[in-house]
Amino acid sequence: MSATALQALIFDVDGTLADTESAHRAAFNEAFAETGKAWVWDEALYTRLLEVSGGKERILHYWRQVQPDLQDINGAGVRDTVERLHALKTAAYERAVQGGAVQLRPGVLRLIESASQDGLQLAIATTTSPVNIMALLRASIGPDWRQYFTVIEDASTAPVKKPHPQVYQQTLQRLKLRAAACLAFEDSANGLKAALGAGLATVVTPNSFTAHHDFTGALRILTSLQGTTVADLRAWHAARARTPANFQA
Repeated sequence: MSATALQALIFDVDGTLADTESAHRAAFNEAFAETGKAWVWDEALYTRLLEVSGGKERILHYWRQVQPDLQDINGAGVRDTVERLHALKTAAYERAVQGGAVQLRPGVLRLIESASQDGLQLAIATTTSPVNIMALLRASIGPDWRQYFTVIEDASTAPVKKPHPQVYQQTLQRLKLRAAACLAFEDSANGLKAALGAGLATVVTPNSFTAHHDFTGALRILTSLQGTTVADLRAWHAARARTPANFQA
């Protein structure tokens, strides 16, 4: 097989596999209310906060915005509070997913199934937590969801958040593949930057929270994966592969 033939698909999770951000926002607000904080993230504010990758990082970023004189940024008091808020938020999100509040985006499951049947390896490269991944995919695909994915890289294994390419670099290392043999799937500018930083051609499916982002450099920008086939992906990838300068790894 050619070193540049398509061999693997690498998926982001939040916003890409599923429209999760509304459920995440509601879970953050539930955690704030539970701890007595008068913080409410409406949709406009949360859209801006999504520029910060990582839930804990997002909480701290916002806290510093509303309390510029916040002290002990590196101290245990602030860290412990952020950790507790994030744990409560994660539990609230998991309950929402289990209750059916989140579904896979159109075309996602069909593409995962057909790619697997076609012999492509599948991987996840996300900055979200393992608990969030498991809650979403177990509810959406079933208890055997892991059978589809050769590699899963997440916040527990790749702590440097997107737009840094660490999570994609580690995914490629574990797949034992060059970037030129893979396609990434993203929904945000930070995710696209991370994928491109690892040398990956990237298909972007924006959502309501990311539609305004700059997706310069994307291989394709699609409203969803509905109707997208493995044959389409192979054709797009092959056309890109004929321009070797686009691949850096």
